[in-house]
Amino acid sequence: MEEYKYIHLPTIVDEKGEKQVNILIKDNRISKISESEISDLPFNCQVIEAKGLILIPGIIDTHVHFRDPGLEYKATMLSESRAALKGGVTTIFDMPNTIPPTTSLKTLEEKISIAKNEMKCNYMFYLGVTNNNVDEILEIDNEKVCGYKIFFGSSTGNLLVDRLSSIEKLFKNSENKIITAHCEDEKTIIENTKKYKSLYPNNDAPSSIHPLIRTDEACFLSTKYATSLAGENTQLNIAHISTKKEISLLKSGKIQSKNITAEVSPIHLWFSDEDFLLLGNKIKCNPSIKTKEDRDALRKALREDKIDIIATDHAPHLLEEKTKPYFDSPSGIPSIEFSLLMILELVFQGELSLYQLQEKMCHNPSIRFSIKDRGFIKEGYFADMVLIDTNQTYKVEKKNIVSKCGWSPLEGVTFHSKIVKIFFEGQCFDADSF
Repeated sequence: MEEYKYIHLPTIVDEKGEKQVNILIKDNRISKISESEISDLPFNCQVIEAKGLILIPGIIDTHVHFRDPGLEYKATMLSESRAALKGGVTTIFDMPNTIPPTTSLKTLEEKISIAKNEMKCNYMFYLGVTNNNVDEILEIDNEKVCGYKIFFGSSTGNLLVDRLSSIEKLFKNSENKIITAHCEDEKTIIENTKKYKSLYPNNDAPSSIHPLIRTDEACFLSTKYATSLAGENTQLNIAHISTKKEISLLKSGKIQSKNITAEVSPIHLWFSDEDFLLLGNKIKCNPSIKTKEDRDALRKALREDKIDIIATDHAPHLLEEKTKPYFDSPSGIPSIEFSLLMILELVFQGELSLYQLQEKMCHNPSIRFSIKDRGFIKEGYFADMVLIDTNQTYKVEKKNIVSKCGWSPLEGVTFHSKIVKIFFEGQCFDADSF
């Protein structure tokens, strides 16, 4: 039997402003959108009263680490996709640095087989680039592959690529897929690490040295290298921009007009290096969180369309791992279930408009990665949507964290908005039910 849902009078916001609409969902798709009441509803239609609530498309998060396979003690596809849905994220792109890494057709197929049984949201996977696998991954044609991930600076996992011939071959022959690059200059990181280890021989370094090791210059040098390689033709996406200096390498404009795009994480838009004093390794991530000046420049670049996509880089670790001494503590922050609330808070503060939020978290990811029938509220599209109450608050507490790691650097923060319901392919979930 066909299933129908009727969302009554939510407010949607587009480039022309806001309006109240009525939306009929048939099975997994949006069947009709009307500013007037939709009459003759099917007898089995579920009515969802949404007057006074904001409705936006489901979030497309193009950068997550769900740790599965191989690191299931930190997170699983099941646990993190549930956390994603709770946070209004209905599509994710998972990164390749798992165990084994997703760097071949065999490991890709193994990962897809797990996802078919475990994922609760829509998903795609990155193929990881190594010094030796470029020929193989360029031949892989799978609808679940969203692009190639290349690490110019070492991070979690062992996927650093430093062989020039491999890099050049990838950039010259990747016309069918987007290359997403982690840009930090490895030489700079190695030299700075050596320097600070010598300054703290007893392994008692404070977390605040992280941006002094993984510096703005390390990011700038690597991003400059990647953008020069891409030129005017290669489709390049710079992951997690974190510095004011890098923004000078980016162009303003709508995403359709660019071959080089950039993403930023809510973490880099929220925290600054001053927060290391209170949160320590909990906000240790790669690239590092930098100054307030950098953070404010990132927010401005979003408004000016120099940065195109907001993506979490959700990267859970166990709390006992994060509380180790600085040099032993892994980099990465869990954030996917609160990413929408974080950006809604920037809207509340006047840093972004609600339409810009949708552009950066929904529309642009869909356009850039050619995601069919998602990222917009349109007739015929999948019914992936989020209902938000901007008149309710939401406090982050340990007891309501869904991610398997069970902690967040945002614990104790109260947001001025609350996610009420999430629609994924027509299914409706109460946010409080996770």
